Amino acid sequence: MKATIGDGTASLEKAMDILDALGNSAQGLSQVELSRHLAVPRTTLYRLLATLVARGMVRRDPLRRVYCLGFRCFELARNAYAMPDLAAAASVELRALRDLTGETTYLAMLDGLEVLSLDRCDGAHSQRSEAALGQRKPLHCTSQGKAILSALDPAARDALLQAITLKALTPHTITDRRRLQAELKITAARGWSVDDQEIVPGVRCVGAPVVDAAGKVRGAISVAGPAYRMTRERVEGLGPEVAEAARRVGEQLPVAAPAPASVEPRVVQGPWAFRGEFARWSAAHGSLFWADSLAPSVRCFDGRQDRELAVLDAPLTALVVWDAALLAGSLGGYWRIDKPGSPAPEVSELQPWPAGPPSALCADAAGRLWTCEPADGLRWRVARWPVEPESLADDSWSLGEALHALAWDRAGQLLYGLAQGSGEILVMQRGQPAVRRLASIPRGSGRLSGLAVDGAGCIWTALQGGWSVVRFSPDGNQDRVVGLPVPCPSGLALGGENLGTLYVTSARQPVSLEALGNAPLSGRLFSIQAAE
Repeated sequence: MKATIGDGTASLEKAMDILDALGNSAQGLSQVELSRHLAVPRTTLYRLLATLVARGMVRRDPLRRVYCLGFRCFELARNAYAMPDLAAAASVELRALRDLTGETTYLAMLDGLEVLSLDRCDGAHSQRSEAALGQRKPLHCTSQGKAILSALDPAARDALLQAITLKALTPHTITDRRRLQAELKITAARGWSVDDQEIVPGVRCVGAPVVDAAGKVRGAISVAGPAYRMTRERVEGLGPEVAEAARRVGEQLPVAAPAPASVEPRVVQGPWAFRGEFARWSAAHGSLFWADSLAPSVRCFDGRQDRELAVLDAPLTALVVWDAALLAGSLGGYWRIDKPGSPAPEVSELQPWPAGPPSALCADAAGRLWTCEPADGLRWRVARWPVEPESLADDSWSLGEALHALAWDRAGQLLYGLAQGSGEILVMQRGQPAVRRLASIPRGSGRLSGLAVDGAGCIWTALQGGWSVVRFSPDGNQDRVVGLPVPCPSGLALGGENLGTLYVTSARQPVSLEALGNAPLSGRLFSIQAAE
């Protein structure tokens, strides 16, 4: 028979007493200890424990024969922790302020018409502020509440001030709205707030708002202690320290980008490729050009039809749009394909590379070509192509490894490079010789392949073996993943109207027969709505 808790609030209170007792015992309690501690009959206790165990709130250790809190309690506590990013970012600053002042420090967030206490670092003194975690406090008479109000935009602040009741909790509580508005203006100007015994007599607090990089108020931190230790002179000195700590917390918070709509990659109708690569968008032609590098051919997708432009006689290592034409490269040289938008493009004779085959090739917004090719010894050089003395004096970078893809940002100031060997995305800036690492991908995530930079400065790349394409923000944080129905996406480009479509090539040749059964679209071209 399923155990059930008895009717009425008495049984509920007894169940809560059990959870409180177990929560206060790190080693757990036996049934006999619980019965003695709570003065509950053993039959009633057995019935309550059976229900709590069945719901996961309590678990029984069969070796020690004791009861402990169940994992369901931890799940509920984790779900109730409203802002884990904020708590993680603030923890170091709360401890630093506690160590600096010896007083208790707090983290709080706005919750409706109140502030909710999220975290606390206890002070060093026996007599100290000890507000409970999860406690809700009024906005108008706490340093956290006034700090948050001061940093809100005027419309949001006015709406909250009209909705709350300015109740007097101590003789010092501000209950006049005009006076409170004036204090909030002072708080906004100096960056920190004061609770001068307004919620608890004899306790003074100083707080500051936590604002993220997007300007959103995420919460507030504060320092609180007895008024005889937290004198007005001391508060004046601590205010800037608390404001600076709150600023550092805000800098660490990830800016919540709008949640992208759920997107499904769409397959472009056309034949599959052994190894689709080198996706290149041409605004002049309004078309996407890409290549099958193993069964060497160049293809064109104009938004309606995916057609074959040219069949070449050597495996391809590069493809780039250049001077209203295409340059298709192989180990032995390169071909120029003129009139690529016409039904009969013209393919030139194979021309040798001036300095050997490059490992990567791209064009900037002005149509100039840039390449990564061998330099002296084991070094590689990224520079204008063909490499000339004036181009080296303009912008060039030396690297210790080959890059396998290059892409300029829309402003033409940052050149991104992809190193498959190390799994890194590198960034080079005009006028600066240094090369810095933007991001890296663990080998288990897949092999980086292809680069594209969108209008927001975010960097897209494909993960061969990873069944996905990923996007990195300009500061190197991965902020978006789009799953694909194929294991080996191999190249990508942004194109279409307003460059809002991400085209992704894929490879079929490296996919095993077993995997191919689950990924029959391998080798096809895909389109993804990239704009959010």
